[in-house]
Formats: sequence, structure tokens, C-alpha cells
Amino acid sequence: VDGCIHRAAGPLLTDECRTLQNCETGKAKITGGYRLPAKYVIHTVGPIAHGEPSASQAAELRSCYLSSLDLLLEHRLRSAVKTCRGGGSDNRGTGVWVPPHPHPRAEQVPAQVDRLIICVFLEKDESIYMQRLPHYFPVGTYPRGTW
Repeated sequence: VDGCIHRAAGPLLTDECRTLQNCETGKAKITGGYRLPAKYVIHTVGPIAHGEPSASQAAELRSCYLSSLDLLLEHRLRSAVKTCRGGGSDNRGTGVWVPPHPHPRAEQVPAQVDRLIICVFLEKDESIYMQRLPHYFPVGTYPRGTW
């Protein structure tokens, strides 16, 4: 996914990313969107788990989502597209982190964000998001492959 985003955005995104230095696992940074149909890109580095993630890897994944959410709110973005981080055996895996009940920071999102699009690659990840997101947002159905 990262390579596709960089190719579509063009070389200026790569140039800006170089100025950011490193992004620690679980943290997020924001750049311009350049040639993308988005003003900004929120970058995050997820944990690499081989098999079932450890407790620290699950915490890093949670931090990826919360750090991204912080930037979304801080920059007052009205819409966002979020790619699922990898894949996983359940919502603790390296792909999906949506808590079963609203997180205090996430409760601010419906009032400030008009549209949140989640891009998933596996049906099991889609199922988790569809079960959990109604706790946070009204869930709409969009045809697959539209964008």
C-alpha cells in the first residue's frame, strides 16, 4: 500500500517524508497529499507480528490508530481514508484495532469528521470493522472497488 500511495502522490511526497526522519512504531506523522485526491497523508508504522501478536505489539497497533486519530483531529480534517494495517487473526492482530466500546478520543470524531473510509483487504477484517464502527460512526455501505 505504501508504494502505491507514494507512486500516486509523486516524488514530492517522498521528498517530504525524508524530512520527517524516522517514524517510530505506533506513532503517526502527516504530510501533504501532492498528486493524490487528498490534501494530506497520515503515515503510521505498525508492528510486525509473525503469528499471534504479543501484548506490546497489540499496544503498538492501538497507538498507530490513536496517533493517526490525534493528527486527524489536530489538523481538523473533515474526511479520511484509513488502510487496514496488514491483517490478523482477530481485532488484536496486526490488521484491525477497533475497540468494542468508544475510546474517549474517538468520541470526538463524529462531530468533526464527515466521512471516514476504511480500506480493507480481507473479509474478516471488514466484518470486524462493520461490527465495531457503529459504536463510533453511522456506517454506510459503498460498492466494493469504488473510489
